[in-house]
Amino acid sequence: MRILTSLARFNAAHPWSHNDAYAAFVLRNAKAVRRRGGVSALDVGCGTGNLVERLSAIFPHVIGIELDVDVAAAAAHRFEMTDAVTIQQRPFGGEAEGAYDLIVFVASLHHMRLEDALLDARASLRTGGRIVIVGVASETRSDRLRSAASLVLNPLVGFIRHPRRAPATPLHMQAPTVDARQTFDQIQAVAHRLLPSIRMRRRLFWRYTAVWEDPR
Repeated sequence: MRILTSLARFNAAHPWSHNDAYAAFVLRNAKAVRRRGGVSALDVGCGTGNLVERLSAIFPHVIGIELDVDVAAAAAHRFEMTDAVTIQQRPFGGEAEGAYDLIVFVASLHHMRLEDALLDARASLRTGGRIVIVGVASETRSDRLRSAASLVLNPLVGFIRHPRRAPATPLHMQAPTVDARQTFDQIQAVAHRLLPSIRMRRRLFWRYTAVWEDPR
């Protein structure tokens, strides 16, 4: 217990978002969609806009939606000088049919009703577009070895990324969060039913990844 307490203190002093470990994964898929002529990307739960900024270097138009009022305001202020980015303070859902070439959920899907969110995403995706997920699932026994490895690697990555002690938690890590209630297997069962041929993998740092490409 004392070791875990010491690790928690160290991690707080060298904070980093576990989502950042999968930014390259998201951007690889984004570039593939763009090469096929995609022009519009949606970042669901965009936070302060770190991923939105990187997607805007790939797509002519990027929409970020964020439910938290203060975080959405910070993102909107960040991009107020560019017409290429639109930040909307609202929940995901009721999207226009065929509105996006790329839809990204990074640690946001578990905040929503899974089936509704995937159905909405599928309907609002253009022909040949992609849904890319970096998700969070409830831990099970089969995840324990991966979790132990993540626990060991977490402070090392934090120190490499931020060797100086942080005076406070970065703003982009302050958005409200909830614990995941569904296991990876439960999420996978729903995803395979609604999005046949979706590719899903368990990952380090308490994440899983998934990619689905519209087959039309």
